[in-house]
Amino acid sequence: MARHVAPASWKVNVVAGTDPDGEDLAVAEATVDNMADPDVTDEAETDAFTSDEDTDAVTSDGEVGSGENFADDASASRKSRRFRSPIALAAILGLVSILALSGLGGWLGWRAYEAHRSQQDRSLFLQAGRQGALNLTTISVNTVDADVQRIVSSSTGAFHDNFQQREKPFIDVVQQAQSQSQGTITEAGLESVNGDEAQVLVALTVKTSNAGAPEQSPRSWRMRISVKKVNDDVKVSNVEFVP
Repeated sequence: MARHVAPASWKVNVVAGTDPDGEDLAVAEATVDNMADPDVTDEAETDAFTSDEDTDAVTSDGEVGSGENFADDASASRKSRRFRSPIALAAILGLVSILALSGLGGWLGWRAYEAHRSQQDRSLFLQAGRQGALNLTTISVNTVDADVQRIVSSSTGAFHDNFQQREKPFIDVVQQAQSQSQGTITEAGLESVNGDEAQVLVALTVKTSNAGAPEQSPRSWRMRISVKKVNDDVKVSNVEFVP
C-alpha cells in the first residue's frame, strides 16, 4: 500500500540564461532537486517494495499451486495403484490357480496312467502264468515237437536253459509211451508282484493217457509259476509243484 507523502518544497534557484543546449537552467535544477527529495525516494522505494511483495505473493501462490498439483498427482497415482492392485492380484491368483490345476491334472493323469499300467501288467502276469501251466500239461505224441517248442519259446532264464537241454530226451519219452495229456485250469491268481516279476498260483486238473493205460482218472495239480517281463513279453522263469 503506498504511503501518502506531503508535497515536497521545491527549491528553485533561478538562473538567467540558457545552457549550451538551449535548456532552461531553472527547470533543470528544479528537476534534480525533485528527484533527490527523500520523501519522493521513499515513496518510490515503498511502491517498489509493494510491487516486490505482490511479486512474492504471486510466486508464493504459484508455488502453492504447484504443490497442490503435485498432491493431486500423488493422490491420482495412489488411486490408480489402488485401482490396479485388485486387477493385478486377480491376475496372479488366476495364474496360480491355472498352474495348480495343471499340476493337479498332470499328477492325476500320471496316477491314472500308473494304475492302468499296473493293472495291465497284472493281467499279463496272470495270463502268462495260466498259459505256462497249460503248455506244461497239454502235450500230445502227435504234436510233441511243436508242444515242446512252445514251452521253450515261452520261457526264460534258468528254466528255459534247463528245459532246452532236456528237450530231446523229453520228446523221446513221450513218443515211446505214446503219451497224451490235457490240462484244464480250475483256478488261477497272482500270489505276488515285484516290479517286472510275479508269481502265479494255478490249480488245474490233468487228464493223461498212454499206451499201457489208455483210460486214467484226472488228477489235480497245483503249480507256482514264476513269470518275468522280457521286453514287451512275459515269460515263465521257474515252475514248482505245490502240495
